[in-house]
Amino acid sequence: MAAQIIPGKEIASKIKEYVKNEVDKLKEKGIFPKLVAVQVGENPASEVYVKQQKKNCEKVGISYELKQLPKDTDEEKLISFINSLNNDDSVTGIILQLPLPEGIDVRKVQSTISPFKDVEGVNPANMGWIIYGRPVLAPCTALAVKELIEYTKVDLYGKEVVMVGHSDIVGKPVSLLLLDKFATVSVCHIGTSDAGMLETHVRRAEILIVAVGKANLIPGDWIKEGAIVIDVGINRVGDKIVGDVEFESAKEKASWITPVPGGVGPVTTAMLLKNVVESVKISRKEK
Repeated sequence: MAAQIIPGKEIASKIKEYVKNEVDKLKEKGIFPKLVAVQVGENPASEVYVKQQKKNCEKVGISYELKQLPKDTDEEKLISFINSLNNDDSVTGIILQLPLPEGIDVRKVQSTISPFKDVEGVNPANMGWIIYGRPVLAPCTALAVKELIEYTKVDLYGKEVVMVGHSDIVGKPVSLLLLDKFATVSVCHIGTSDAGMLETHVRRAEILIVAVGKANLIPGDWIKEGAIVIDVGINRVGDKIVGDVEFESAKEKASWITPVPGGVGPVTTAMLLKNVVESVKISRKEK
């Protein structure tokens, strides 16, 4: 029996509806959420992404502004600029557009964003709260993965979860978020693959999450019968966009699976908007 498709666009739409309602409530109280994106130099690759951010924010009533700094901006000046945004009460959320020019330490700059305005959840303080099982503002893609899994109504307690990929913004936070639900989580990476153990881990996964960025990395026949498959990967192959999992063959074995595109992507966007609203609420509690 073919898998049921987890409708990312539908889930995202409901989250955006919630966000719009929350923004309306805040505005009634005289609070106007504002997201500021910081970009150093011109980057054609992020231009489309920036336009999409602005469009999505405006749809739910969030003000959006792009601050574009000169390409020769050094680390010290960038940090100083971010601190000015941290101290600006009209700014409720800050997002740093990547990549940054060579010579700038991305993690150092991200760590200077106020934890209360860090809508991408990349400040070390926000990462730390995930470890304590009390996520405040977590990475948007990690939250999206959790949201998609919850849609299936699966009880995570004791489930064998395999996370393929161990990035700071997906693999690591996802594993911690699910660990907090008492799932048994295994994290696979290049070392797992080099040791010839990736297939072994994937085959026993009751819930499989793949976030590597390599087209069709996971063959469909590796999927455990009845597994839930969350494919975070977005890869261009010819004129098609595909995920990290062989979709057509995987859906014949899985019980639930996310499509690519239309799965994790839309929900990640929606979680960013939700984080903007959450950042406002958190900031007000701290004052």
